[in-house]
This record gives sequence, C-alpha cells and structure tokens, in this order.
Amino acid sequence: MKIVIPDGDTLALPDMKAHILEIFSKYGEVICNGATSPDEVAGKIGDADAVLCNKTPITREVIHQCKNLKYIGLFATGYNNIDIPAASERKITVCNAGEYSTHAVVQHTFALLFSLAGNLNAYHKAVSQGEWERSQVFSYFPYPVHELYQKTIGIIGYGSIGRNVAKVADALGMRVIINTRTKPESCPFALVSQEEIFRQSDVVTIHCPLTEQTANLIRKETLNLMKPSAYLINTARGGIVCEQDLADALNQEKIAGAGLDVLVQEPMSPETPLKSAKNCLITPHIAWSAVETRERLLQIVSDNLEAYLAGSPKNQVN
Repeated sequence: MKIVIPDGDTLALPDMKAHILEIFSKYGEVICNGATSPDEVAGKIGDADAVLCNKTPITREVIHQCKNLKYIGLFATGYNNIDIPAASERKITVCNAGEYSTHAVVQHTFALLFSLAGNLNAYHKAVSQGEWERSQVFSYFPYPVHELYQKTIGIIGYGSIGRNVAKVADALGMRVIINTRTKPESCPFALVSQEEIFRQSDVVTIHCPLTEQTANLIRKETLNLMKPSAYLINTARGGIVCEQDLADALNQEKIAGAGLDVLVQEPMSPETPLKSAKNCLITPHIAWSAVETRERLLQIVSDNLEAYLAGSPKNQVN
C-alpha cells in the first residue's frame, strides 16, 4: 500500500516527524510532505492507495485524477475539505478522528475566558512596563477583574466539547444554558433558543460545526442581542463569525470582549478587522495542538487505517 500525507507540517513539531513515519510505515510505503498547495494535490497523491490529511482540499477533480485512491483518513474531526459525494461515488472510504481534542479544546476555551475575565493581557503588559513597581500600594488593579461565579454561560453546540465545557462551567458555579440543533436525551442544563442564548448569557461560547445553518451565526443581529458586559469565545470554526460585524461590536463596546482561536482565513489575513479590534484576544488555531492531543490523534488515525485494512472501517463519514 502506498500512503501519502500531503500536510504533515500541520501535525508535527520537528521531533514528531520521525514518529509519524514510524507509526504509518507498518501499513506500507509512506510519503510525508510538509505542505501541499491546492494545485499540487493531485500530483502529490499520484498513484497512492491512501491519503492521510488534515486540511488539504481533496476535491472532485483531485479524486477524478487519482485513480488508485481507495481511502482518505483525516487528522481532524471536520471533513469539509473533502468532497464527500465524489468520494462516495468512487467508493472511497473516508474516516475522521472524532473527539480526540475534547480535553485540549475545553482547556483552551477556559484559558481564553479566564484571560478576558481577569484582564490578564493588560496586567501582564502593565507589569512588564514597570507600573506595579511604581505603585504606592501593594495591590495594583486599574483594570476591572470579574468573577465567573454565578455568571451565565451560553453554550452553542452540545457534542463532546460542549458537554465538557458545561461540566467545567458548572464546577465553577456558573449558570449553564444550552442551545443545540438536536435535543440531547439527558441534559441537566436548561435548553433555550438561540435568541435566548444571546440575550441571557454573560459568556457565549461556540462548540458547533460550520454548516450552512451556522455560517455567520455571530453577526450584527445576534451580537446586538448580547449584553454590553458579555464575552464571546470561539474555538470551533472561523466561518461561524462575521468578522467585520464582531469587530464593529467590539470597537463600539456593544460587547465586552472576544477570545478567538479560529478565523475565516487561516493563516490570518493581515486585513482581518479583528486584528486591531478592542479587547479581542486571538490565538493561532492552537486549541487542538497539545502534544498529548496530537499523540492521541495519530493513534486514532492509525487505528482507523488498520480497521479499514481489516475490512471493518470505523469512524467512517460517508
């Protein structure tokens, strides 16, 4: 079996590349490319039997050109970069890696929230500039710090990540409300409409997939429903947020702040209006990237490929 990895750089620190080859070489010849531009994809895949990719677009045209392709394994939960109908027509099995990043994304969600509620960026900058050294009193707090205790957190999406965010928030003494497309069988928290999520919440955090229904869910109309003291957290997908509308809301102080790990264009465009927006904390799509998380991801992708070769695919999405 010939296996091509077109975007290995999305997975690996330098010391993990040999590990990636070690894991997958037991299944056949492995060719690991650091990165592949969209116009190079078909050529890089060539006559391979399997592709293991993260964000590389596998389009209908690529599938048409790669005649030997039988299996696509994703180093990701989302699979919107794969033309699923085209793969199904060719009877190509597509398998994703579900729930590998739950713990890391939950951790990062609260890291963003704690930073905003504690004004940590402002305090770090102040201390670095010597303001505490010049203070006349022992405790220097010119910037507001807020407790999360008894605040309302509205969680959009109640899959594995949303459920675990709810557990942590509940442990912090927050009031948890949920909005989800599919009503869960058992949920100890109040299920409310999207409108009520925005109206009631002191924190709105997004944990749903990017679909036609959720694209630009965060826009002027929904932001206008939020409290001026509320925070928005997005560790899901950038396309769920209309970036200009969010930048306007932040700059006009219609909401208090935003913590974002994902943007519409990645790597970030220098033109994104959020780059200079007030109280907007942006991290470069790292919520999933903990070392332990990536180890878990590699194991899931390996297990998926092994199951496929044994004739019993798991985590198949088509």
